[in-house]
Amino acid sequence: MRILVFGGGGREHALVWALQRSARCPVVFCAPGNAGIARIVKCIETDLSQLPSMLNVVVLTQPDLVVVGPEVPLAHGIVDALIAQGVKTFGPTRAAALLETSKAFAKDFMDRWHIPTAIYEVCHTIDEVRRALMLFHGQVVVKVDGLAAGKGVILCDSHEQALTVARDFLTGVLTGSKVDKLILEEMLSGPEVSYFAICDGHKAIKFGVAQDHKRLREGDTGPNTGGMGAYSTDDLISEEMSQWILEHVAARVVTGMQAEGTAFTGVLFIGLMLTSEGPKVLEFNTRFGDPETEAMLLRIETDLVTLLETASEGRVESVDIQTRPGASACVVLASAGYPGVCSMGRVIVGLDNVPDDVMVFHAGTRFEGGEVVTAGGRVLVVAASGEDLNDALRQCYDAIKMISFEEMQFRTDIGWRALSSD
Repeated sequence: MRILVFGGGGREHALVWALQRSARCPVVFCAPGNAGIARIVKCIETDLSQLPSMLNVVVLTQPDLVVVGPEVPLAHGIVDALIAQGVKTFGPTRAAALLETSKAFAKDFMDRWHIPTAIYEVCHTIDEVRRALMLFHGQVVVKVDGLAAGKGVILCDSHEQALTVARDFLTGVLTGSKVDKLILEEMLSGPEVSYFAICDGHKAIKFGVAQDHKRLREGDTGPNTGGMGAYSTDDLISEEMSQWILEHVAARVVTGMQAEGTAFTGVLFIGLMLTSEGPKVLEFNTRFGDPETEAMLLRIETDLVTLLETASEGRVESVDIQTRPGASACVVLASAGYPGVCSMGRVIVGLDNVPDDVMVFHAGTRFEGGEVVTAGGRVLVVAASGEDLNDALRQCYDAIKMISFEEMQFRTDIGWRALSSD
């Protein structure tokens, strides 16, 4: 079996690693990949924002299954193009991916299908924002409607700040280009969890639950990032809560999307706030999370090839996902300047010294002069599983001591909320 994975980050490295371990011995390709992925499978250059470029890779590799990692190819309709050509693909169509690519669509969809979420208003002008703010009491969240590379959500402590942030979004100050639609939401409070379901257009099954750290610095302070680490344990949420989320959120999404003519196949990543009133959806993503995937896949014992292929064929209920007991965690090693302008081309040393039972997934790396160098904000993701969270994190941080590159930064407190509650 031949499998093509689109993407080039830590998530895709983890997916390629897991797919390769399948008992079905697949031949795996990755486009564009990175220096770490290139060590284990053939990588092919491509532009993930250009359909012709991606389709050329499909012609070259002739895959039996395509797995789409990032959101950008989904937004450009790669799944639609592949389905039209009869290529089996795991991932949502462009219309189904609107659950992630348009926050306004997602909020209206949740309203239609009675999925619990924060009170919200959709605004197009600063005057609409000013009127909408009169409906909110206390803190407000301002969100860009579309994809914004992690820069599209700002938590505001006052209405005055929300008005300023909205104006800066609309005029392009914050994102580099003008935004034509914003969502204002009430700010929810409580612990956040990420719930992942595998969907086949008709049904959804639980894949895993994780908690990530979005803030750059210890204690969950500093600017938002794409994620500085994550962990997954048996007791993040109760089995009863997990079943409630599956029935009242994931299943309703699948039922609603099918009823509206946009059947959802792929990963439904549900970002939730566990409020005093019960779980409420913060946002949907329509692909595997990053860095949650790097942690969760270490505990998945079910054959990933069979799982994703079965989902793409509309038979996901026939798979029983088995998870190793205990915990898993990952820590992101980032470049200086991240999440802003980053230094590049720093030589990475010590990778060969990491123990075999600790995984180092490459996120932003490339080969240069025979050496592996930094090529992005998030550079490496160090991941391990263990008997409990303390064990998994100890392995991660012991391995990090063996790795270095100039001005490397990482958080030293991944999992601190879970550990402090023990």
